[in-house]
Amino acid sequence: MAIPVILASKSKARRDVLFHAGIRPTIRVSHVDEAAVVVNTAAQQGISPDDMTTRERVPLLARAKAAAVYRDYLAISATAATAVGEQHVSRPLDDGFGTIAETTTIREALAEHRGMTDAMAGPLIIGCDSMFELDGVPYGKPHTVEHARERLRLMRGRTGTLWTGHCVIDAATGRMVSRASHAEVTFANYSDDDIERYIATGEPLEVAGSFTLDGFGGAFIDGIQGDPSGIIGLSLPLTRQLVGELDIAWTDLWNLDRNTQQGADTINSEWETPKENVLQPGDGFIDCACGRKHWGLNGAAGVLLARRDAETGEITDVLMQHRALWSAEGGTWGIPGGAIADGESPLEGALRESFEEANIRPENITVVGSYLEDHGPWGYTTVFAFEKPGHTVEPRANDDESLEIAWIPFDKVKDLKLLTAMKTDWPRFEERLRHIAATYVA
Repeated sequence: MAIPVILASKSKARRDVLFHAGIRPTIRVSHVDEAAVVVNTAAQQGISPDDMTTRERVPLLARAKAAAVYRDYLAISATAATAVGEQHVSRPLDDGFGTIAETTTIREALAEHRGMTDAMAGPLIIGCDSMFELDGVPYGKPHTVEHARERLRLMRGRTGTLWTGHCVIDAATGRMVSRASHAEVTFANYSDDDIERYIATGEPLEVAGSFTLDGFGGAFIDGIQGDPSGIIGLSLPLTRQLVGELDIAWTDLWNLDRNTQQGADTINSEWETPKENVLQPGDGFIDCACGRKHWGLNGAAGVLLARRDAETGEITDVLMQHRALWSAEGGTWGIPGGAIADGESPLEGALRESFEEANIRPENITVVGSYLEDHGPWGYTTVFAFEKPGHTVEPRANDDESLEIAWIPFDKVKDLKLLTAMKTDWPRFEERLRHIAATYVA
């Protein structure tokens, strides 16, 4: 099995560079405050942020992004490692819905599903950051039309340097390596009309230096000295070298079969997802023996999180997701969750998805049980969890898959317009949560 790769960036350009090199990465957004990283590091070094060179900045920011994703990964690993309770398994196609066919401990269930945290190598976390330098001045993303226009006029007919910082972390060992790549870019003497029409595409506003090689802007680049993929945002030669320094073969990262894999943005979808959504390894529909299509090539999982009264231990609220209108059964309520990524265990997938969708930070919860509805080639794992004593989960819709994320009074859940599967399962989930709450001691 290939060593999983996590790209700490939602950049489609970087993702596509890896994809066309035979690697389909899992995407994890770092949410790093880049300006704060530069200011804090400069203060530690006793210099002004303006005195930090572009060559110093880009690997610094690449390390910060990779490290942020690594910390989130470690938090998921720690919570998964301390999970307790039973896993109940239902095989409705054999025994009927609601019939418990098997009961085991979560620890035994995990032993059957080795996840990313059990790997001897990887996953590899890749962080990148790019800046364009002209006349010694670094330029990031312009964000506004005015800044883009000013920079494009300054750049035309001239040569500047595109710097890209790279960091690779082996999550299995914690080893980290990082360096920067650079390439000289010479621009055409394009016209003011070219600039205006280029800006109208929207492309230059959110890319380093206000240009791309692999998009509308590529036609206005007359020459490159250096690595072209580094200009796109991820240098393949440098990344391969860094992976090698971690004693991992680049070819061990290949996870695409050109004869069977779908394109980077192609999927058999029953509904229209927002175009900016990034498909992950494991995303897709599977034809099930029950006659329906289910989301998740490796199955799917989510977290049913409960809040308890500090004095009595009784459940007061559960955290629910009001599903986006574009999603399956849009407008209904369910739990935050989604497709299990390649290499993940169902528990890891549930913890990651609930964090990404609802801001359920894994360090704030304790896993106390699970329920697997097993359809054979596909299954959905519901992970039961409590807030840790003294910890508070602050729900937030982190992406466009939710209309809202909210704490719902425990006895009011049944009154919501529930997702069909949740409506079927809720009476049993309610009973089991009450039982766990009565017997579990934190």
